[in-house]
Amino acid sequence: MVAGNAHGGVLAALPRTVALVGLMGAGKTAIGKKLAVRLGLPFMDADVAIEAAADCTIEEYFARHGEADFRRKERHVIARLLTEPVQILATGGGAFIDPETRALMRGRALSIWLRAELDVLLARTARRTNRPLLKQGDPREILGRLMATRYPLYAEADLIVDSEEGPLDEMVERVLLAIERHLGRELVKHPVPPDPHVETTKARP
Repeated sequence: MVAGNAHGGVLAALPRTVALVGLMGAGKTAIGKKLAVRLGLPFMDADVAIEAAADCTIEEYFARHGEADFRRKERHVIARLLTEPVQILATGGGAFIDPETRALMRGRALSIWLRAELDVLLARTARRTNRPLLKQGDPREILGRLMATRYPLYAEADLIVDSEEGPLDEMVERVLLAIERHLGRELVKHPVPPDPHVETTKARP
């Protein structure tokens, strides 16, 4: 057991890295950063790690090498990150779609799909311009197509939590409660009653 500390009353250690998955705009980075603080753990954005390893931005990498090569680079970086001490890891929208990366997460992480509706994703992605896939046409059509192909695969994540518009702290609490229900024990002290809007999928043996 871990005594309460400056990170919001941590009660117990997380047994493995939490990998947040979902489409661009699902809130993986924003939620992940606050989740890491609540659990007293480091936070890592896989895209940031990829940019550091490649010495260029994701957008530049796409332009120079194409998506297939980017996925290979992404797989290598995530595999390395999953060998490091327990952390909160935000992954790119296509990471969990890659079969090898998905298998890595299944074996080494607790994966959480942040599921969001199309209008929520559109609103959030409109706030940033560094989305290579969305520059290939109409964002609504592209996101709708990605949802159709990727959501069935995201559903293989260990946990599913709906990412909705609203206070970020409430979303973080929602994710924390989903993790605790999955593990069967409390990890932190909660300032609010349990939120019923969490969905737990299969339990890991």
